Amino acid sequence: MSELRETRLEKARTLAELGQGPYALGFAPSHRHGELQLAHADLPNGEERDLTVAVAGRVMTRRVMGKLAFFTLTDETGPIQLYLEKATLEASLPDQPEAFSQLTTLVDAGDWIGVEGSLRRTDRGELSVKVKRWQMLSKSLQPLPDKWHGLADVEKRYRQRHLDLIVSPDTRETFRRRAVLVSAIRRWLDERGFLEIETPVLQSVPGGADARPFETHHNALDLPLTLRIATELHLKRLVVGGFERVYELGRIFRNEGVSTRHNPEFTSVEVYQAYADYVAMMALTEQLIAHVSQQVCGDTRLTYQGTAIDLTPPWRRATMHELVEEATGLDFTSFSSRDQAAAAMEARGLEVPALADSIGRLLVEAFEQRVEADLIQPTFVIDYPVENSPLARAHRSKPGMVERFELFIVGRETANAFSELIDPVDQRKRLEQQQERRAAGDLEAQGVDEDFLQALEVGMPPTGGLGIGIDRLAMLLTDSASIRDVIAFPLLRPEPRTEV
Repeated sequence: MSELRETRLEKARTLAELGQGPYALGFAPSHRHGELQLAHADLPNGEERDLTVAVAGRVMTRRVMGKLAFFTLTDETGPIQLYLEKATLEASLPDQPEAFSQLTTLVDAGDWIGVEGSLRRTDRGELSVKVKRWQMLSKSLQPLPDKWHGLADVEKRYRQRHLDLIVSPDTRETFRRRAVLVSAIRRWLDERGFLEIETPVLQSVPGGADARPFETHHNALDLPLTLRIATELHLKRLVVGGFERVYELGRIFRNEGVSTRHNPEFTSVEVYQAYADYVAMMALTEQLIAHVSQQVCGDTRLTYQGTAIDLTPPWRRATMHELVEEATGLDFTSFSSRDQAAAAMEARGLEVPALADSIGRLLVEAFEQRVEADLIQPTFVIDYPVENSPLARAHRSKPGMVERFELFIVGRETANAFSELIDPVDQRKRLEQQQERRAAGDLEAQGVDEDFLQALEVGMPPTGGLGIGIDRLAMLLTDSASIRDVIAFPLLRPEPRTEV
């Protein structure tokens, strides 16, 4: 046990003997700090207001100067100064002649306390609570990180998020903005007649995306299960059942690597609208994200990592073929075979993966290698090869393509949408092809979900579907470089154990 922790434990025992906790059952603040700062901004320097207030929070700093002390107390809305005067405390607490000494010696930075007193603005202009009574609420046994340097170790910030939140107002603001983002999405959809309906996290057949699932087992039923990789197939069943506008905002799990833009557990919102197509979904996406940006940032124009981004609709629309030809000079519509396309790509210095076994898959490879990272301003990349989109409807006028778009902002996919495939015969054929790829070793290929196909055979109306990655959108709207900056508790490798 560290000497510092033992010292604080001894203080906790002393507080208990004095009847001061050290772990209170509750406290009733009359105001939050931010409210007081705003409401009494007119209080002149050196003057006191005849108003009794009660505030609570964590002690962040403390200065003791003889018979006078100044503490900084912080709650969720910000800091306020405590003005501690020995004479005032003794007059207010005549039965506790050692109140000032106890407060200044037994309370450490990191402790939670509640105080009552009047408001005073110091000669230096600091709004303060002139303390007349105090109560220990929770004794901190560990010191806080250095106030000025915070948590310089980025990995430690993620592992000990509670400390990061204590010492970093910027981190607290990031998660406050994320919460506003999520609420704004739900309100916007609810106001337009969309219903949020929860779908299963545990599934028998993973589907709705090309991703490797996490596997688990239900003991009582002796049933192998996976965590969901998407909410799509269940939400579509709701449309089959008669709900015309549905969505779900929740956690998704994919057994993949970790990077600045990937976390195996992440949040998405999927939206389905009957009688709509991918063109309608583009309009919905623009309006929704522009609205959320306005709610979170106060504008549709923002700066991300030093680059100005304009989310004001309308956004650029370009086909994948157009963008690839623009970046590489390759016209994939002119190739007659996969080998011809592969040779042309190699001649341009592009990699040709063995699993890319068709012209369409090679087109997507060329896009990912040469185009994706340069799509900085919001861009709808439209019309994808059918091979890469087993759940999207065949394009109404372009053979071999589907009606699909992905939204890219700052070089990252932020949204994905289809004119949904509602033909059950075509859907079965596509999923069986996916199953074949899975059997051949593609662990991200989808399986055949018979329950979903049976539902589709009952009849699904024309439908537009959309998925938006909440974490990547939060990165954009909070100017965060890594997805781990916007996930409160990201998945991390275990710390190596130190041998004793």
